[in-house]
Amino acid sequence: MTKITTTHVGSMPRGPELTELLLARDGGKPFDAAEFDRVVTAAVNRSVAFQAGCGVDVVSDGEMGKVGYSTYMIERLSGFGGHVDRKPAADLAEVPELSRKLSAIMGSQEFVRASCVGPVRLVTLEPLHDDIRRFRAALDAHGGGARGFMNAASPGLITAFQVNRHYPSHEAYLADLADAMREEYETIVAAGFDLQLDCPDLAMSRHTGYQDLSEAEFLKVAAANVEALNAATANIPPERMRMHVCWGNYEGPHDHDIPLERVIDIVLKARPGTVLFEAANPRHEHEWKVWRDARVPDSKVLAPGVIDTCSNYVEHPELIAQRIERFAGIVGADRVIASTDCGFGTFAGYGKIDPLVTEKKLKALRTGADIAGARL
Repeated sequence: MTKITTTHVGSMPRGPELTELLLARDGGKPFDAAEFDRVVTAAVNRSVAFQAGCGVDVVSDGEMGKVGYSTYMIERLSGFGGHVDRKPAADLAEVPELSRKLSAIMGSQEFVRASCVGPVRLVTLEPLHDDIRRFRAALDAHGGGARGFMNAASPGLITAFQVNRHYPSHEAYLADLADAMREEYETIVAAGFDLQLDCPDLAMSRHTGYQDLSEAEFLKVAAANVEALNAATANIPPERMRMHVCWGNYEGPHDHDIPLERVIDIVLKARPGTVLFEAANPRHEHEWKVWRDARVPDSKVLAPGVIDTCSNYVEHPELIAQRIERFAGIVGADRVIASTDCGFGTFAGYGKIDPLVTEKKLKALRTGADIAGARL
């Protein structure tokens, strides 16, 4: 039997008590630092124990200490301020009634969406050290031998969410972001965890943050974003890094998603050795053929999403096994990790998947991986 490793993209549902504290801190409201640490520590412990109990092999801290995967860095870096409402995704803009219904179901994104208004510099890594401390303790106590990874925003992701109002060019903004984020990336790896770089800027941002660009302009930006990521991680071995590429963790039409074949060459130029990507939802499952036809370097490990994170349907383990086997047929079973399309709690207080369904999905992921492993 072949052991198929399982993982997920990183974020887990945070719960109402923690969500309230995270939004208060994010909004600059008074909060009790000791109470915050107590609540986050308890949440990380529960999250790690939960993941291990579901049979996940490579676990995260659930991103419990962050209000969101793409905006948390404004607590750590200078140069950000104000709030700019996000432009609707191109597909949702065409279906406003659906967009309102989805907001009612998923909750509102109440976090601060700052702009870049000055020079970006690293100010403090204290929140990261707190995250590392909590995660290490939880992993030692509740991880059951699982490996750990920690999420971090890629330089390009930050440009897509924190609009540039200061630098003369996208490249100048990226250069300072790469310098400012480098220490965070290296600190995560030095602490013994794998680094996951979140990179929806290479796909989702085509119809969100960069939607006003032409496709050619977008591809040029995406290539520059990968160059910045590579520069920022130059001192980290590729096998200690993962990157996640997605088209947006929401149940919209997604008919404005840029096809994988347009961006795959850019994605494969990034240094991280493992690539996590959407492969389970109705808009992107067919793209396993793109991976089949691509020139995937022998050094790359593929971590396809084999369960969807936008639907409360629980995938049948046999379907999960079939999805895994497709990719094992492309790169070999030893270079496939079974993952999820996206996170289960990308922003505090926002998400559609019921926490109990999250458990069912992750357990089905384990069962499906074991079925595939027995056949492979």
